[in-house]
This record gives sequence, structure tokens and C-alpha cells, in this order.
Amino acid sequence: MNKILITGGAGFLGSHLTEKLLKEGNDVLVVDNYFTGSKVNLAHLLPNPNLELMRHDVTFPLYVETNQIYNLACPASPVHYQYDPVQTTKTSVHGAINMLGLAKRTRARILQASTSEVYGDPEVHPQPEEYWGRVNPIGIRSCYDEGKRCAETLFFDYNRQHNLDIKVVRIFNTYGPRMHPYDGRVVSNFIVQALQGKDITIYGDGQQTRSFCYVDDLIDAMVKMMNSEQGFTGPVNIGNPGEFTMLQLAETVLKLSGSKSKIIYQPLPSDDPKQRQPNIELAKAKLGWQPKVNLEDGLKETIAYFKKVVG
Repeated sequence: MNKILITGGAGFLGSHLTEKLLKEGNDVLVVDNYFTGSKVNLAHLLPNPNLELMRHDVTFPLYVETNQIYNLACPASPVHYQYDPVQTTKTSVHGAINMLGLAKRTRARILQASTSEVYGDPEVHPQPEEYWGRVNPIGIRSCYDEGKRCAETLFFDYNRQHNLDIKVVRIFNTYGPRMHPYDGRVVSNFIVQALQGKDITIYGDGQQTRSFCYVDDLIDAMVKMMNSEQGFTGPVNIGNPGEFTMLQLAETVLKLSGSKSKIIYQPLPSDDPKQRQPNIELAKAKLGWQPKVNLEDGLKETIAYFKKVVG
């Protein structure tokens, strides 16, 4: 039985990952400081004797025994990561150093949940893993973008310097049940506004695009990456290449929720990328993975969840 550590395991992605790994019969230790994560996300799993929870902030060292580490700890929405930008950078950088140190001591395989934000506002479309990105290092989003870029640097340096067994995935927009209803991201914003009968707010002209991956598909890819062949480090893009404008997304949410909300337009925030779409050829070739859930089906599940939470 694997002893698996998940940092940020009470969060949106972490709780789904915890659920999958417990189903597979693993021993799972969830570490979370509950800044954006919630015990509610794990409540249905608490009766499982193979689950252990620990309140801990990854900016401090951790001394446990483990075979695999999934490093997911970091607020991932602009509202949360801009609330305390210094702490956001610390979580990515000090958190990576502490978890890599733990992996070095226990000789565990370690996976870093990186992000499509390492590409910034890209000049290359869709974004392949070889693209170095275009990030503003002093902008309001850079605490997250540069924090994650630095974490990748540390992972590859530990791999080269200490021969550490690393895996790096770059996660593109993901949605699904257990998203934080007020995390400020577009899918949750639109659904909550639609369910509450408020105007749906589109920033800019609504023509900027995103690609949306359903959470089950994403978690499946992360586990495949963790268990992929020795020496295949990534980084690997994980996301759904289906590309939608913000206007298309808003209209789909209105249709599926049966809401009578109106769409209104607001100015675009600074450093907001105009288009974002993963090139997932590497994930297809190396992991045999591609997303299965289409946007409408995924949104139906997500809307049903939000109806229980905010409806």
C-alpha cells in the first residue's frame, strides 16, 4: 500500500484527488492550512480509516514518512492569491523547498501541480510545453505566476542536483463540484450569478477565450503522471483543448441553469490573458490521456452542486 501525502488536500482539486487515491486503496495523509481548502470537502471521506488529516502550512518543514507526494498547496484564484501576495509566493517557493526536502529524505516521488499561468499572456497559441511564456514579473498576478515558475525551477534543480524523482504538470482551467463558490473564477462566478438571478459579469468584450477541463479528467491525468515511467519528468500540459469565448460560456450557463439573468460588460483587469488553450499532444503520447467530459455535461454536474451550496 502506498503512503501518499497530498498538500492542499482539502481544496477543490485536492479533495477529488484524495477521493480517487483512497478508492484505489492507498493510505493518504492530507495536509492543509484551510486558507482556501475546507474540511467540508473531505467530510464524506472521514470514515475511511486510510485517511489522515493534518493542519499544517507548507511554508514550514514537515517530518512524515511517505512514498509519494502531490504538492497542490497554493491558493489558485486571483481573489485568494492577491489577498496576501507575499504569502502566495512563500507558499509556492518555500512550500516547494520544504516538500522537495521531504522527498529527498524519504526518497519519495514528488509531483508539482504547476499551472498554465507560467505561460502568462501568451504570444504562442495553443501553448506547448516548450514555450517559455510571457509573464509580467511585477504585475498583480505575478505572486502566483512567478511563484509557480520558481517552484518548477526548484523541482528541476533538485532533479539534476539530487537525482530526485520528480513529475511536473501544468494545469489549465479546471471546474467541477467543490469549487469555491466565491473564488472569483469565471465558471463559479457565472454559475453563482445565474443561480442568484444577478447580472452575469463579463470582463472586456467577452471574446477572450479559455479552455475548461472537468475535474475528474484532470485528476485522472495527475494520477497517470505520478505513476508514469521513471525519468519522464514533464512538464506536461493537462487541460481540455476545447476553446470557448467568455460569451459562449455565459450563454451556456444561462441555458443549462434556466436563469433569466442578463449579461453585462465591465473593463478587463490588468494582465488578464486574452487566450489560453493547452497543446496536449505530450499528455496523449506519454500518458495515453485525453479529456472525456464535454463542457455541457461537466457544467450540468457543477450547476447541480452549486444549487445545493448557494441555490
